[in-house]
Amino acid sequence: MEQLLAGFTSLSLGSIVMFFIGFILIYLAIKKDYEPMLLLPIGFGAILVNLPLSSVLSYEGMPGVLQVLFDAGIATELFPCLIFIGIGAMIDFTPLFKNPVMIFFGAAAQFGIFATMLVALLLGPVFGLNFSLAEAASIGIIGAADGPTSIFVATKFAKDYLGPITVAAYSYMSLVPIIQPPVIKLLTTRKERMIRMKYTEAPVSKAVKIAFPIGVTIIAGILAPISVPLVGLLMFGNLIRESGVLERLSNAAQNELSNIVTILLGITIGSTMVADKFLRWDTLFILALGLVAFIFDTAGGVLFAKLVNLFVKNKINPMVGAAGISAFPMSSRVIQRMAKAEDPTNFVLMQAVSANVAGQLGSIMAGGLILALVGYLIA
Repeated sequence: MEQLLAGFTSLSLGSIVMFFIGFILIYLAIKKDYEPMLLLPIGFGAILVNLPLSSVLSYEGMPGVLQVLFDAGIATELFPCLIFIGIGAMIDFTPLFKNPVMIFFGAAAQFGIFATMLVALLLGPVFGLNFSLAEAASIGIIGAADGPTSIFVATKFAKDYLGPITVAAYSYMSLVPIIQPPVIKLLTTRKERMIRMKYTEAPVSKAVKIAFPIGVTIIAGILAPISVPLVGLLMFGNLIRESGVLERLSNAAQNELSNIVTILLGITIGSTMVADKFLRWDTLFILALGLVAFIFDTAGGVLFAKLVNLFVKNKINPMVGAAGISAFPMSSRVIQRMAKAEDPTNFVLMQAVSANVAGQLGSIMAGGLILALVGYLIA
């Protein structure tokens, strides 16, 4: 009888709070459809790992199932890298080829990463939190709006904060339709939001589509070798897609591979949300900084577009700059919806998609640069 009640007597307030947090994540996934593929497994993983006397992390001195998955897939960075193969197979870079100037917006919208790093370093001590440069960089990468990149960087620089960083990254990605519109409206006038942009349907040759992933991999590998696992596997997935001879592998990467790894990644990330490590003041601060990162990302893209408009004849709709974050394709849809609200006949979706695709590349390159530069500074 005592053994049957052991679970109840071992139940702590922290575990109950984590159950509640897990319920919230599951509710957001099911009821609100906020990143359900990740938030639901993460929420359930948080419940599993906080059950008193649970054996999912360890059992009789041996690693439990979730610990095995963590050691094999997260600690080795295997899961994030495999996810990038699937993402690469899903992305069509054609809109970017037709609007190559949008690559700059993909870079400008990464401003939030570096701004949040500075905020973490400067404001952390004010709240009694002394983040190291590596930890601040891991928090800043939330602004990449790219979950796998956030996991990849946090695994190297801030393993203790992997849970809150991942939860913040995926939660705010799902909240892009709520976060971006107020920031965009604050920084633009109605006249600017009504700017029309030309879009040319110029054909893109198959040779260009094949050469692009190969070229990007080589350039990224030379400039930031540590980014190769991210950029290289993303481009490998895209090469499978564009080759035209590996349709079965392309479909498998987009579907079976992505689905399986996403399930394992989500529930394993949930296993890092143990009450005594997650329920801390610094977790709340990291969640707040994640919001700051997304706001600065959006503002950076919009302000860059406004700056460019000072020097060009054919004006750019500043809202398109906000699509330079990596939340693909959600951000580009938000921009088109806002443009249509101002003028039902104004279509900027393809330009926004171009910036959005550039943001996917920009976020990975930013993650690679942070790994290289911060790694060099702390070496």
